[in-house]
Amino acid sequence: MTADETVVAVAGTTDAQGKLAADLSTLEIANGTQHNGEQPAHRSHDPQYNQKRSDPFQFGSRLLGEEDDPFEFNAWDHVEVDDEFKEFAEQQYEMQRQAPVSEFDKFRFNSDPAKWWNKFYKNNTSNFFKDRKWLQQEFPVLDRLTQEDAGAVTILEIGAGAGNTAFPVLSRNKNPKLKLHACDFSKTAVDVMRNHESYKTDQMQADVWDVAGEELPPGLGEGSVDLVMMVFIFSALAPSQWKKAVENVYRVLKPGGEVCFRDYGRGDLAQVRFKKGRYLEENFYIRGDGTRVYFFEKDELADIWSGKLNSETADGDAVADSVKPKFEIEELGVDRRMLVNRARKLKMYRCWMQGRFRKV
Repeated sequence: MTADETVVAVAGTTDAQGKLAADLSTLEIANGTQHNGEQPAHRSHDPQYNQKRSDPFQFGSRLLGEEDDPFEFNAWDHVEVDDEFKEFAEQQYEMQRQAPVSEFDKFRFNSDPAKWWNKFYKNNTSNFFKDRKWLQQEFPVLDRLTQEDAGAVTILEIGAGAGNTAFPVLSRNKNPKLKLHACDFSKTAVDVMRNHESYKTDQMQADVWDVAGEELPPGLGEGSVDLVMMVFIFSALAPSQWKKAVENVYRVLKPGGEVCFRDYGRGDLAQVRFKKGRYLEENFYIRGDGTRVYFFEKDELADIWSGKLNSETADGDAVADSVKPKFEIEELGVDRRMLVNRARKLKMYRCWMQGRFRKV
């Protein structure tokens, strides 16, 4: 869970950067299928056509055509950024590189990231919880594992935050043999979950745990987990922590176990809008509240989770296959959406990465 899920969206032009305060959660994205009326379903405002898509990695079907008015709807799917925004983004990246975080602040933010997440949750406890109703649409495996006849199932959510994934999953759960472990390296976040009215220890266990640390989560051993949920958490890690995090996920999963992954993609508006003094290293930034965020490329994620990126040691020697985590990339997609503010005629380009990785 990250602060950017409630980020204030910003749009820019080649001359100036416009600012817009908008809660992205209020922008309804309705997906439809073709029907026999005069207007295609994806262009209709009629709620009867707001049907669920069958392929979660389709990422919506409201496609923007040349004849369409981009401000007719709040959101359009699969929209590539236009040349004007690309030019603006490149100017922003160069400005960010030229004015990085000071060495003092880099040490301050990197030395104890949990401190800043504790402050974040302390300051946002009352208004941060949001029900991720889209989870089972994006990751159908959750629907399967929560059925009454699914049998004994262990789910581990990493970076659980205030329980935005855990509690919605449990609220829809029909499986009496399901146990959900929700871990976060912020003690404040874990306390928020434990004090939630829906927290029941027979179904859920919330613990402090650092995915990039040396130990496995409390109460879980090697090869004990069926499914790992990682939603907007990998981006909070420094690149130097990725290898250890992937190793720990690999260790805790059963053979054939699955990772459900969603995070930020390079070029997302949240990245483009960063100003001077926020750049830590390429694609890695510090937010105003002190928390960190990375923006991924698709190929980069494939290399990280397939083991290719970590196939050599620092000395250039190959790592033995017996100790190298191996995940099969089941699916890995780029979810691009253009959100609009129709009143102010502003376009906001968002980009997320979504994947499913299986332990081999």
